[in-house]
Amino acid sequence: MKLSAKSDYATRAVLGLARRHSAGGSVRMDELAAEQGIPPNYLVQILIELKSQGIVKSLRGKEGGYLLARPPADVTMADVIRCVHGQLFDSPALSDPRCPPELRAAWLTLQRMVDETAGDITFQKLLDQSVDKGKMYYI
Repeated sequence: MKLSAKSDYATRAVLGLARRHSAGGSVRMDELAAEQGIPPNYLVQILIELKSQGIVKSLRGKEGGYLLARPPADVTMADVIRCVHGQLFDSPALSDPRCPPELRAAWLTLQRMVDETAGDITFQKLLDQSVDKGKMYYI
């Protein structure tokens, strides 16, 4: 399984918005693009997709920009990846009647495990991990 740059950029954008969620403010698209190292033209497309799925929302006007539509604890990596790619894990074998049943079962197990794991990773957990890193002490 190999994810595209689009899924990486989408998760970076959501993490950047999650970092600002507690302050309640929005961030301009160009600022988010620069901060996260995402090409601005590509980020616009990603934000439109994320907005259509209710992951982010936009505010108009002078103080406008983008922000998370839900708390970071309610947004998972699975939500974001599904938004930009659809199914997290797919194999042609899942719908191929010629695929041996034991192999199809193995593919289904992998699909379920990927879905469960990505669904367990919330952006709040990622934020908590970044805070914990700052608390480490070295001797």
